[in-house]
Amino acid sequence: MLLLAGTAALVAAGGGAPTRVRAEPAEGTETHGLSAFGDLKYPADFPHFDYVDPRAPKGGVFSLIGSSRQFNQNFNTFNTLNSYILRGDAALGLELTFASLMARASDEPDAMYGLAASRVRIAPDGLTHTFTLRPEARFHDGTKITAHDVAFSLTTLKDKGHPIITQLMRDVISAEVLDDAHVTVRYKTGRARDVPLFVAALPIFSRVYYAARPFDETTLDVPLGSGPYRVGRFETGRYIEYDRVKDWWGAALPVSVGQNNFDTVRYEFYRDRDVAFEGFTARNYLFREEFTSRIWATRYDFPAIRDGRVKRDVLPDDTPSGAQGWFLNTRRDKFKDPKLREALIVAFDFEWANKSLMYGSYERTHSVFQNSDMMAQGKPEGAELALLEKFRGKVSDEVFGEPFVPPVSDGSGQDRTLLRRATQLLVDAGYPVKNGKRVAPNGEPVTIEFLLDEPAFQPHHMLYIKNLAVLGIDANLRMVDAVQFRARVDSFDFDSTIQRFSFSTTPGDALRTYFSSQAAALKGAQNLAGIADPVVDALIEAIIAANTRADLVIAARALDRVIRAGRYWVPQWYKASHWLAYWDVFGRPPTKPRYARGAPEIWWTDAAKAAKAEGRG
Repeated sequence: MLLLAGTAALVAAGGGAPTRVRAEPAEGTETHGLSAFGDLKYPADFPHFDYVDPRAPKGGVFSLIGSSRQFNQNFNTFNTLNSYILRGDAALGLELTFASLMARASDEPDAMYGLAASRVRIAPDGLTHTFTLRPEARFHDGTKITAHDVAFSLTTLKDKGHPIITQLMRDVISAEVLDDAHVTVRYKTGRARDVPLFVAALPIFSRVYYAARPFDETTLDVPLGSGPYRVGRFETGRYIEYDRVKDWWGAALPVSVGQNNFDTVRYEFYRDRDVAFEGFTARNYLFREEFTSRIWATRYDFPAIRDGRVKRDVLPDDTPSGAQGWFLNTRRDKFKDPKLREALIVAFDFEWANKSLMYGSYERTHSVFQNSDMMAQGKPEGAELALLEKFRGKVSDEVFGEPFVPPVSDGSGQDRTLLRRATQLLVDAGYPVKNGKRVAPNGEPVTIEFLLDEPAFQPHHMLYIKNLAVLGIDANLRMVDAVQFRARVDSFDFDSTIQRFSFSTTPGDALRTYFSSQAAALKGAQNLAGIADPVVDALIEAIIAANTRADLVIAARALDRVIRAGRYWVPQWYKASHWLAYWDVFGRPPTKPRYARGAPEIWWTDAAKAAKAEGRG
């Protein structure tokens, strides 16, 4: 989140049959919701989601530093209020200002229910979706949301949107207006299973508003939205506030009841994690999800913690934890050889870093589907083996055995056994040492520049760079500002950089943006490693073509094996939980939605707690 923040019997090596929604009646009658496999928990007349409190009071402020981003949004700064194009660094949270056709249910793997659209009619072949818009849906200026606005939005995003959006919409043929209240979206034969869900979640823009201004330019003009919040006060690069629309047309809908409870949601921006933490202790903002184990273990002992004004919680994270690590840019010749890449994996001492820098808080990442049943384990059997057999001779034999797992060190920081193993891998690949430096087969010295935009990861790099020096590899750390970092990553101008990503419990078309050959050449895509493997492409299509969740899991495990065999990143770490700290002024439902953190969406300001915290109680 982005993280952003996405199976399958292989129908054909290059693609699959048209996807059908299982719950769709044969004649294509209407439904109140969508999901990848047609399974919906909530009936048409549901009053609200089970995980909300429908009596939650409105009011107060929720302030935070962001922990997820979309498209061109930047964690550390912003210079534009357009978050749906490649140019610029957009403010976090802008999605709060736009309504979409449907809204996600956070206690189901991928289900969505009507927001701006009350229902959708799905053709029997699954290639046509006709949405009926709610007559009460409005933009913030009071003008009605019509099918013309929806068609304009989808067409504009497909043509001019961020590259991630344009790639995920490549199976969309057209958006056609039937009348003011009905819009039909047409898809290509063999479309990705989750494309309709992506389309239903996209923002709706005003056609009239953008008739007078370009869509694809950076701007600090406040956009005309239609969601539960509108942009309020902001100072470029420092903070932005979103003010609740008190008379929002969607507030009483089942997908909105008990949500959007704060009068103001405010994002603070810091360039340094330590400074951001000090801001929290001074109550410059009220909520933070902690991602630095050193801070979590050692610095939550300030007075407000001791007297109970600040609380800490650990909440389970049931979503796939995905992959985090140093991604190696295989577009560069120096990283073409998988044995070199494996040597780089072996040289990283996770056990020392976890013990010495991270207080034993993490587990080692192995898989792109970590913390889920889609993670490959053991030897492939049954349907998974049958799927992989189609590619025998095109993938390494390792794929048919145990999946690759990074070695476990002795925790010393310089495990001599593992460093000898790394040395042997380099020698076997034709990388000898000359004059004390490791050189490639062409005689060029092997060098690595690690690209970073904030200092929290510096200690993790230092020991790693020291171990690489033992192997004769010159490595250095390049720290750049947030804007330059985003520009260099989007244009793949790096040797190695850290990325964390995770997928939904029903991954689909989003896999293309991370792993496909097409994304490897697409500026702004998330395929940082530059993976361009026809087998990977085919397995992604197998996942997309899956007609059942069981088939999806099978194909995802096969894809996981092939990617892990490619040694495209140096795996780092993960934890299946959220570390939360907050000033004790909030209320929340007793149960967290399974697939979301829940804050700030379903929390609220507790007036009594707030008064007490401010000395009025």
